[in-house]
Amino acid sequence: MRLFILLIVASVLFPQLILAESEYSFSLDEIEKKPYSLGGYVEARPVLFGLDDDAALYKLKLYNQDLGKTAEEYNARLQLEGGYEKGIAKFYTKINIDMQESYLGWKDTETILEGYLSLKPSSSLNIIAGKKALKWGKGYAWTPVAFVDRMKNPDDPDLALEGFIGLFADYVKSFSGRLKTVSFTPVLIPVYEDINDDFGETDHVNFAGKLYLLLYDTDIDFIILAGGSKTASYGFDFSRNITSNFEVHGEFAFINNFEKKFINSAGDTFLNTYDAKSYLLGIRYLTGLDTTFIAEYYHNGTGFTDGEMEDYFSFINTAYGTYAASGNDNALGKALKLTEGNYGSINPMKDYLYVRVSQKDPFYILYFTPSLTGIYNINDQSFSLSPELLYAGITNLELRLKTSFLIGGSKSEYGEKQNDYRVEFRVRYYF
Repeated sequence: MRLFILLIVASVLFPQLILAESEYSFSLDEIEKKPYSLGGYVEARPVLFGLDDDAALYKLKLYNQDLGKTAEEYNARLQLEGGYEKGIAKFYTKINIDMQESYLGWKDTETILEGYLSLKPSSSLNIIAGKKALKWGKGYAWTPVAFVDRMKNPDDPDLALEGFIGLFADYVKSFSGRLKTVSFTPVLIPVYEDINDDFGETDHVNFAGKLYLLLYDTDIDFIILAGGSKTASYGFDFSRNITSNFEVHGEFAFINNFEKKFINSAGDTFLNTYDAKSYLLGIRYLTGLDTTFIAEYYHNGTGFTDGEMEDYFSFINTAYGTYAASGNDNALGKALKLTEGNYGSINPMKDYLYVRVSQKDPFYILYFTPSLTGIYNINDQSFSLSPELLYAGITNLELRLKTSFLIGGSKSEYGEKQNDYRVEFRVRYYF
C-alpha cells in the first residue's frame, strides 16, 4: 500500500515522467463549449494518530488490540466527475474510489456520490432524476436544516457528500422589485430495501420542499420534510451581506417527535420523545489584508446533555473493567451498538462554537494559505484545535499539512476520543 501511494505521489509531482511531451497548438475548436466534460482529482493522504489508551472510546473500539502510542493510516482516493449535455438533457456523475490501509486492515470502497439525468425544457424549469446532493442550508460547519443531505464533517466541511436517490425539480421566477427571485424545489425520496435504506425507516416515499426568496437582498429559504422515514421537520435559513466583506447567516430547524435513545451508567437504555429545536448563527468577515474569519454558534436540539454523555462514558469504563477481569465483552458490544447509532455522531452534544481564521498569501508568499480552526464544546469545555498549511503554487497541485489536537477533561467529548492528536499530509492533483 505504501509503494502504491508513493507511485501516486510521484505521478502527481512529476507528471512529465509519465506524460509524453507534445507541441503547443491552437484551434478555435478548443475554446468552443463541448457537450461533454470530465475531471476530478487523485490524492494520497497518510495520517499519524497519537493514541490515548486511557480514553473511553479507545477502550471501546480497541479493547482487544495493543497498538502502542501511535497508529498509522494510509489513504488514497480517486474522484471522477463528468457529464454529457445535448439539447435539454444533461447527464452528470461523480464517483469516489477510496483505498485505505490501517490497523483495521485493508479496505477499498467505490461510491457514486452523484449520478442523475436532468431535463431543462425552459430557463425556469429543471427536472432531475437520480442521485443528487442538494446542499441545503447556509451554515459552513453545520447545517441543521439540511434534512435530505448527509451530515457535514465540521473538521473538513468542504468535502463532497454522497447524495440520495430521488426525483427533484427546480422552478425559478425573477422579478424587478424588492423581491428579485423566487424558486421552488420539490423532492421525492423513496426509502426501500437497497434504495436509500440509510435515510430512515424503509417502505416510505418522503416529500421535501424548499421555497427560496431573494428579498431585500437577503437569501431566505423555507424547508419542509415529511413522509414517514423520519419525523416531520421544518426549517428556515437566511444569509445577507451587511457589507461587501461582511456576511451574516443563520438557520432554525424544528423536528417533530424526535426519538432519542440514551443509556445510564448501569447500562439501562431509555427512549425520550420530544420536539427538538436546532439553530445556528454565523458570520464570515474578510479584512483588507485578505484574512478571513468564520464563526458559528450551533445548538443541537437532538444532542445529549452533560449528564447523558457522562453516563455513557461511565458505562464504557465499567464494561471495559468487566472485560479486563473476565474476558466478557458483551457489555462493550452493547455500548458499541449504541455508539454506532447515535453517540458516535459528529458532535453529539448540545452546544458548539466554531471559529476558523485563514490568511491568504502571508509575507507575500503567493498561493500559500495558513489557517487555524477551533471547535469548542460549550457544555463540557473540551475542544479541538487544528492548524493547517495549504500550498497551491504548482498548476493543478494542492499540498496540505494539517494537525489536530483534541483537548478535554475526563468524561468530556474531546477528552474521551481515542486519539489525542492527528497529523495528516494530503497531496491532491486535479485534472
